[in-house]
Amino acid sequence: MTDLSTTYLGLRLKNPLVASASPLSKKVESALKLEQAGIAAIVMYSLFEEQIIHENLELDRFLTRNKDSHSEALSYLPDTGTYSLTPEKYISHVSALKKALKIPVIGSLNGVSKGGWTQYARHIQDAGADALELNLYYLPIDPSLRSNEVEDTQVDLVAQVKSAISIPLSVKISPYITSLPNFTKRLADAGADGLVLFNRFYQPDFDLDELEIVHSLDLSVSAELRLPLQWISILYGNVKADFALTSGIHTSTDALKAMMAGAKIAMMASALLHNGEGLISSMLNELSLWMESHEYESIQQMQGSMSRKSVKEPAAFERANYMKVLGSFKDLP
Repeated sequence: MTDLSTTYLGLRLKNPLVASASPLSKKVESALKLEQAGIAAIVMYSLFEEQIIHENLELDRFLTRNKDSHSEALSYLPDTGTYSLTPEKYISHVSALKKALKIPVIGSLNGVSKGGWTQYARHIQDAGADALELNLYYLPIDPSLRSNEVEDTQVDLVAQVKSAISIPLSVKISPYITSLPNFTKRLADAGADGLVLFNRFYQPDFDLDELEIVHSLDLSVSAELRLPLQWISILYGNVKADFALTSGIHTSTDALKAMMAGAKIAMMASALLHNGEGLISSMLNELSLWMESHEYESIQQMQGSMSRKSVKEPAAFERANYMKVLGSFKDLP
C-alpha cells in the first residue's frame, strides 16, 4: 500500500494536501468538512497587520476621548467592516479550530513592517496553533525605495516574528524578487522553517462605463502551477527550508508535480472553493493509483526527484531552455 504521508515544518501529515488560507477556514463547520474529506492540515484565514493597527488606534482614540485623534492615520487603513475577524475574534477562532480538529492548524499573519503588531504571533501560538505562516504581501510604489531596503525590512520582520514564537514559522513570498535564491536563503537564515511559493497579487481592473477601479477575485488555474514549480525545482537542495507549493493545485497531477519539484505539501484554495471538499478524496485516490502504477512506495520517495539537482538536464530550468523553446517555434501556416 502506498504511503501518502509527508512532513512539513516538523509536522507529520497524513498526505501532502493542505488547505491554504481562504474563507474556508472562517467557519468551524467548513473546516470539519475539509478534515473529514481527507485534508492533512489547514492554514487559517489571514490576520492583517492593518487590522491590528486599526484596532489599537481605535482603542487609543476611545481612551483619549478625542474624536480627531489619529484621524489622518486612520484614513489610510481599511474600514472596520472590511474584515470579518477582529484580532481578538481571530485568536478565539484559532482556539476553536484546534478544539474541533485533529489535524494541524496553521495560523496566518499578513504584514510587512516591524512593530508591536507582531506580538500577535505569540497570541496565535498561545491559542494552540501548530505553526505560523507569515504572508509578506507588499507592493512597493515609492520610486525612491531601493530593492535592498524592501528585502532587508522583510528579512528583519521574519527574524522578529521568529524570535517571538517557539512553533515553526513558514513565510509566504512573492515571485517578484530580483535574486530569489539569495532572498530565500536570507529568509531561511533569519529563521524561516518553511517557504510558501507564491503569493498571488490581485490586480485591479478598469470599468470603462463607470470609469471606476474594479476589484475582483479571480481563482487560480492549473497553468499558474509552472512558476512555483520552476522555482521550487531550482531552490530544492540549495535552501534549508521546507517548501510548500501554492497557486495552481487543482488536480492530482498538479500535486504530483509539486512533490517531484521538491515541495513537502501542495496547498489548495481555489480548487476547493470551486469544487468543494469532495475533490480531496478523489485526488487522494488518484494519487495512490498513480503511485501504484508507477511503483512509488511513498510520497517522500518522489520528493525532489525532478528538481534541478536531480534531473539529467539541469539547463532545462535555466536560460538555455528559453533559447531552446524559442528555437523550436514554428510559424503557423
